Amino acid sequence: MELRVFTEPQQGATYDDLLAVARTAEAAGYGAFFRSDHYLRMGSADGLPGPTDAWITLAGLARETSTIRLGTLVTAATFRHPGPLAIGVAQVDHMSGGRVDFGLGSGWFAEEHAAYGLDFPDIGERFDRYEEQLEIITSLWATPVGETYSFEGKHYTLKDSPALPKPVQARVPVVIGGGGKKRTPALAARYATEFNLPFVPADFAVEQFGRVDEACRAIGRDPGTVTRSVALVVAVGKDDAEVKRRADAIGREVDELKANGLAGTPAEVVDRLGEWRERTGAHRYYLQVLDLSDLAHLELVAAEVAPQLRS
Repeated sequence: MELRVFTEPQQGATYDDLLAVARTAEAAGYGAFFRSDHYLRMGSADGLPGPTDAWITLAGLARETSTIRLGTLVTAATFRHPGPLAIGVAQVDHMSGGRVDFGLGSGWFAEEHAAYGLDFPDIGERFDRYEEQLEIITSLWATPVGETYSFEGKHYTLKDSPALPKPVQARVPVVIGGGGKKRTPALAARYATEFNLPFVPADFAVEQFGRVDEACRAIGRDPGTVTRSVALVVAVGKDDAEVKRRADAIGREVDELKANGLAGTPAEVVDRLGEWRERTGAHRYYLQVLDLSDLAHLELVAAEVAPQLRS
């Protein structure tokens, strides 16, 4: 099983905070550093000093790390035009030496769109735009050098694009996720290298992964070529007192975290991850780290949980 670090900087973090987490995660052997792509805090967090842009952050980290993969869970299709987004992601892939994973979603948080003057159409149009963006971005990257790419859709039109720059990777991994029962699995089957389910019960994950498998088979794709992943909030401690301290720091109850996330001693969390793997077949886990100042937390999981997952 692979463990990745997932941060929510809209809740309150500077670039330097994220850099410290990314470097700690890299040194500790995590598979990737991911961040959300949001412009507004959620819940009771103060969100200070304010939001940081996801792809500007990853561009910086690309030059200040060397091995860890970098990505978003997930960039909202409502935030950026697909042409410039394809350019930006390809550039970060170059800056990192080919370490980018690209997560893209339809967008869902209405308040952040209102706060920063972004259009927020109804769910049907958002999903239509999302589908067109997936087609455009992946096609721009796949168009051979020297050829051009054109697209005419309902929401976006590209004419004779040189489709440059290309990413370093022959295929940038595309992460798609969500709970939609029809269109989401169909898009995953067409475009995703990874399907992610954030903060859902295991029973639902089993059902949704099954829908993705069915959508793959319907178009002749081997379902085994789609990596299954989940995101879970994490609070691990050497003993019950340390677990409670970490739960208190993020405003959560230990029992609730144990029921809905990954909480407890290293042994308890290893057992919990084993249950998830057995039930869902997921082998990649994004650990939602909410207290970005607690770097010892990351080191503890890397030292006492991760080795047991490889045995």
